[in-house]
Amino acid sequence: MPYIEWRGNKCRVRWWAGEYLENGKKKYEFASGFDDGEVAYNYGLDREYEVRHGRHVAKSRGDMLMKKYSLELWLPDQDLRPESVKRYRSMLNAHINKQWGWRRVGEIDTADYITWKNQLNRKVEREELVRTYVDDILMVFGMLMIDAVQRYKLRTDTPVPPATPRRGRYVKKVRRKKRPLAMGPVYQLAVNAYTVWGFTGWTYIWHAAFQGMRPGEMYGLQKTYTAPAWPPGDPDPEQRRESIERYGTTPATRVQYQHQWVDGKKALTAPKYDSHRTLVQAPFLTAMHAALAASHASPWTFPAMNGGDLLGARFDRDYWKPIRDGSPARESRRDFLRPAIPPVEEFSVGEWPIYRLRHWMKECLEEEGHSDTAIETRMGHEIAGVRGLYGNLTLKMEQDIIESQQERWDTFHQAAGGLWMPPFPSPLPVDQEVAKLIRQFSGEWEMTAMGEFVDSRTVRGMVKPGGAAL
Repeated sequence: MPYIEWRGNKCRVRWWAGEYLENGKKKYEFASGFDDGEVAYNYGLDREYEVRHGRHVAKSRGDMLMKKYSLELWLPDQDLRPESVKRYRSMLNAHINKQWGWRRVGEIDTADYITWKNQLNRKVEREELVRTYVDDILMVFGMLMIDAVQRYKLRTDTPVPPATPRRGRYVKKVRRKKRPLAMGPVYQLAVNAYTVWGFTGWTYIWHAAFQGMRPGEMYGLQKTYTAPAWPPGDPDPEQRRESIERYGTTPATRVQYQHQWVDGKKALTAPKYDSHRTLVQAPFLTAMHAALAASHASPWTFPAMNGGDLLGARFDRDYWKPIRDGSPARESRRDFLRPAIPPVEEFSVGEWPIYRLRHWMKECLEEEGHSDTAIETRMGHEIAGVRGLYGNLTLKMEQDIIESQQERWDTFHQAAGGLWMPPFPSPLPVDQEVAKLIRQFSGEWEMTAMGEFVDSRTVRGMVKPGGAAL
């Protein structure tokens, strides 16, 4: 039962908070400032009712500020990948704590929440924020409030109102419209990449377009996991044995890691959704990889311009932007020379990210009639339900992908004719095994007098890089 006491002309009430002190005695809470003893007593009864029904919020917890709760208590308790932690922390700092950081967790009410939500929606209408980003902000805030109630007992209910059935006319969600994409614009991207980044850039674009790896996975791709070094060079004995049994004569890339920033340091982490997978690759792409791997000493399949890793480079600004949007000629410094680079309109209009190449690979595989199992497995996705449970990627499915991708490459070159092709870099040191591999995987490649590999079908009638897009 609550206990009241008068101090001067004001009344104070005490009640058991449902907790015990370290010495085993009951812990009491109190409220003061009452003018009427009966009112104070009833207030104490209400608090004890909340204690008995598990709805009481201790003062020590209810006074916690949102900034402290979200960043020091809630976020460290989330079992998330480094990139997700980084994204959540960014939303907390930029929006949630900017609005609520210095408010107590228990003070936020539904009216405050609705006002804030409407402010975010108006920013979407003014195109200051993107709808999907605002939805993510509101999702994170909702999780914060649910955990504040159920997990940490910082408040008795959530200020986020429950979802209600839709009212009014249906408004279709606006999706970003993709422009039709064929091999010509992708080829121009590869030519631009060669101008910006050399043979590494040329191979990078074709690898992204035909293997469909995520950017972080390409940053973390090492020679060890790229044909022709893989699977014989796989450091895991069990995985090496199983991979050789299946891919011993089929060139492939192993998606084993992605390269990410973790607590301010570079780290190799598991692919998104733990989507470790093997991607078979067509002969034309294997020939590129064989020459590229032999031409540099970096452990990375795609080293940066300075020879380091791509994670430390400003990829969007220094690589992708000039490749996609074009760039004027550089003539001021001898060590900085570069011809003019034309924009690729299919990518520059709308400022599409390099992720568009991954989506294009999926479109091509669907056009060619491959199964959902083959496509989604290659994308690193899982098919939900019974279809995913009983589906299985077979070697025949993978061989069909190799054949269709090689046919797409050959058909494009035969139809276009006379396309410029970059000289294959000379191996360092000169390695005749590389030449043998290239001839084995693509019989159309020949070595010039300069010790470089070129496509014998396009030696005649070559055009210079930076020419008009097809």
